[in-house]
Amino acid sequence: MLVLLATVTVAYFKRVHTLSGDSRRRVGRLRQVSFASAIFVLVAEPISPLGGWDDLSFTVHMVEHLLIGDLAALLMVLGLTGPLIQPLMRNPVVSFVRPLAEPIPALIMWIANLYFWHLPFAFEGALNSDFVHVIQHICFFTAGFNIWMAVFGPLPKPEWFGNVAKLIYIVVQRMAGVALGNVFIFGGSVFYPTYATSDNPLGLSPVADQSVAGAVMMTEGSLISFVLLGWLFFKAASEGEQSQQLRDLAEEH
Repeated sequence: MLVLLATVTVAYFKRVHTLSGDSRRRVGRLRQVSFASAIFVLVAEPISPLGGWDDLSFTVHMVEHLLIGDLAALLMVLGLTGPLIQPLMRNPVVSFVRPLAEPIPALIMWIANLYFWHLPFAFEGALNSDFVHVIQHICFFTAGFNIWMAVFGPLPKPEWFGNVAKLIYIVVQRMAGVALGNVFIFGGSVFYPTYATSDNPLGLSPVADQSVAGAVMMTEGSLISFVLLGWLFFKAASEGEQSQQLRDLAEEH
């Protein structure tokens, strides 16, 4: 994973350097910082206490997945531009999977991935096998990257996918997470046997640990929803103002 992240980082900043001589295609500093922050989260997470406690506390494991599948994926997408990824679009593999980044397929994949990996047999499999655990993290990041790419990525969007559609889209996505979070909060029994017998580093009982994990999931989803919906409102207001200015200019001339 470290080799893969290093390769992606080198390729990214090499392309940034290539585009730096063209003022119209240059990658902004904030986008570069966003991409570098995503790489930092992906590298720092497994070597932090989170990486060592994820098989002892469901809450810690939940935070780990949210950092990988939501925060890091979103930061990486925000670090991309059309000219930056243009060479990738000529790759036949990328062209083949390109339809998966359309809004509806991306949403279906994200929800299916979220619920599948929280089924007891799949989650326990990740806890008991490092290989399965790595696959789980790759799936969370890929699904998160894909759904944020559909909303904020530089690829062309369908005509129907305007600001109102994006608002509904984000609400549906977040509500899917909230529903699962409620299951953990009010489940009443431990869903994953490994946590029932582990020495919880947070000092929580297994049921309390599971409830806190659900609360963390819901809180994170609410915060992201609040920020993104605010951004969409600001964007819609800005576009409305620009449209009015264009109409005024047309009337004057």
